[in-house]
Amino acid sequence: MTPDLQSPTGTHIRLLAGHAGSGRPVFEVLPARLVQSDLFELAGSPGMVLGCAAGDVLRVADDGQFEVVEQGENWCIQAAGLGPLSPESFAALEEAVADLPGMAEAPSHLRFIVVTVGRTVGLPAIERVMDTWAAGIAGVEWWFGNEDHSASSA
Repeated sequence: MTPDLQSPTGTHIRLLAGHAGSGRPVFEVLPARLVQSDLFELAGSPGMVLGCAAGDVLRVADDGQFEVVEQGENWCIQAAGLGPLSPESFAALEEAVADLPGMAEAPSHLRFIVVTVGRTVGLPAIERVMDTWAAGIAGVEWWFGNEDHSASSA
């Protein structure tokens, strides 16, 4: 994978998130640090890509497919609703995960949210925070984006 060294904020990598209904690939661009030729350490957790989190070291192919070479110390939790989430619901989640400690991020359109929390925080604490937050929002679901754990609330 060729890093985007033109970016003023550092290197970015393009990971395959899936395919659109037309069959065209869908990519997510994420901040990363070049470790060596085809190895990158993720500097941010993905909002659409499954299987990785901030801090993971990935081997990335030119087509955006990747392999986690070294697992980092973070969980990636992803959330989305039936439509854009409200700024108030996002602010409530930011506040709730800060106490874990963790960090919530979202694009300006608020169609999805990604939360990064250290693996030292137990799963029950994360599930409690996410379930409590999601219970107040119709149609929202959340899941662990980098493990075979799943949880959701409707």
